[in-house]
Amino acid sequence: MTDREFVSVFRSSKKIDTYIYVRRGQVWDDLPEALRSIFGKPVHSMDLLLTPDKKLARTSGKEVLESIHDKSFFLQMPEEQETYIVDFKRKIEQRQK
Repeated sequence: MTDREFVSVFRSSKKIDTYIYVRRGQVWDDLPEALRSIFGKPVHSMDLLLTPDKKLARTSGKEVLESIHDKSFFLQMPEEQETYIVDFKRKIEQRQK
């Protein structure tokens, strides 16, 4: 793993709050086909110089860099807990009606 890496971040055109981090210049077709089909068309969000000590919204620079080193990508999915809480609140509201 390198001390720092230029990374591109893309959001999914199919899945809300789903992002993929890859090395800048990564060829999309070189990523696993199953990942590409589920992710949909990548929409560029940003490029950044990532270091292991960088704090990100849901993870750390170290975790992203390790995943990019091992798999050529880091996939950030929405937190399931948030969805569970929203769904739980909806069910309560529906029962109160």
